[in-house]
Amino acid sequence: MLDRLPTSDGPAVRCTRALLSPWARLALLVALLTGAATSVLVWQPQHLVMDGWPQLSGGAAVVLFAAAYGVCAFAFVPRPLLNVAAGALFGTQAGLLSSLAGTVLGAGLSFCLGRVLGRDALRPLLRGRLITSVDRQLSKHGFRSMLAIRLFPGVPFAAANYSAAVSHMRLGPFLLATAIGSIPNTAAYVIAGSRASSPTSPAFLLAMGFIAVTGLGAVLVAVRARRTQSSRSSA
Repeated sequence: MLDRLPTSDGPAVRCTRALLSPWARLALLVALLTGAATSVLVWQPQHLVMDGWPQLSGGAAVVLFAAAYGVCAFAFVPRPLLNVAAGALFGTQAGLLSSLAGTVLGAGLSFCLGRVLGRDALRPLLRGRLITSVDRQLSKHGFRSMLAIRLFPGVPFAAANYSAAVSHMRLGPFLLATAIGSIPNTAAYVIAGSRASSPTSPAFLLAMGFIAVTGLGAVLVAVRARRTQSSRSSA
């Protein structure tokens, strides 16, 4: 008899379900990202990192900078600015170490939030040849695909993070590929920042040359991909 009695969820249960629903979590993620972007525009934390850095030295300064870098990268502060600042503050070796640690931290924050708050709502919306192809690559060949994305400077940092979060890629390979793949471009900007006081030095010129060549390559590949996509759409 008791099993046949109608049951109804109370207001607290319905409210909890609504708050934990995929779309509610996605709305929370959008609110967090909007707040982060707005805070960057209002307070411009990159200037604090570059110009108002506390007078610390040694490992404590490197660790503190890496933590600030990660939060700023999550909040859409351009990473080249942070990399240049790291080189100017700590030199090449410590600057590269702190920048890579901050890069991995920022990517990890984006990945985890995207996985927990946005994945369930966004996966059913994945449509289109390009989107499904990217999702398939990241799901089946996560480490290799993310390594290529990080080595290629034309892919936005945040876009790569959230694309991986929505896919079936695991966190460990994502972080490892981010750390390894970010080394070349990060090192170039760090070296440029550390040698900015001597712009005619070979190290500075090589770093700027690498940045220019990879940037031009990214533009050419993006233009070619856009033309290819346009030709397929019109066919």
